[in-house]
Amino acid sequence: MIKSIKASKSEKILFIFLISLAIFVFASFFLLKNKCLFVEKNNLSKLKFKEPNNIAVMNVECGNVIIELYPDISPKSVERFKILIKQKMYDGSAFYKVSENTFIQVGDIEYGNINNLDYSKIGSGESGLGLLKSELNHDFIFTEGSVGFARTTEFDTEDSEFFITLKEIPIYQGEYTPIGKVIYGIDILKTIKKGNKAIYVLRPDYINTFRMFKFN
Repeated sequence: MIKSIKASKSEKILFIFLISLAIFVFASFFLLKNKCLFVEKNNLSKLKFKEPNNIAVMNVECGNVIIELYPDISPKSVERFKILIKQKMYDGSAFYKVSENTFIQVGDIEYGNINNLDYSKIGSGESGLGLLKSELNHDFIFTEGSVGFARTTEFDTEDSEFFITLKEIPIYQGEYTPIGKVIYGIDILKTIKKGNKAIYVLRPDYINTFRMFKFN
């Protein structure tokens, strides 16, 4: 008859340690992969706004980003922004340009849609609605969460691309057209995929949907 061999106390401790280590490694891998796990979600049904007609909701992987638009500051630019949103032209738009903890840029309608990315031309696409004149405001400070229209190195070249600042950027003041500001969801924006040692992002995150609040 074969006698059973009992594990020693040290062997039992080692076994428990190895099991615990395996669980820890598995849990850590899951947490690292799930970048949205600790991001606070915004419940639209519980939010109240003084000017709901000027509230836009941008849905991305980790939740809803709520943006208040400023038509009193930049009437023509905000009007264009609303048109693009209402025509669903931003849906699928890629966050192709991301500077870590500084800003994210999105909105190339022509070459920057996730279903039709053209890395050789991205950033130069057009919406088909024509260029806008810059609406500069020297009193508007680009603090964390500010939304502005992107442009080329020349003024009066705004179209559809926009950026959102992730920190205060004083040099933008009086240089870019302000559109509005993120009032909920700035932490969600900080989860947007960044480039690997580069400002341009391969296989970028993108906007799921972008809607005016009253249509939700």
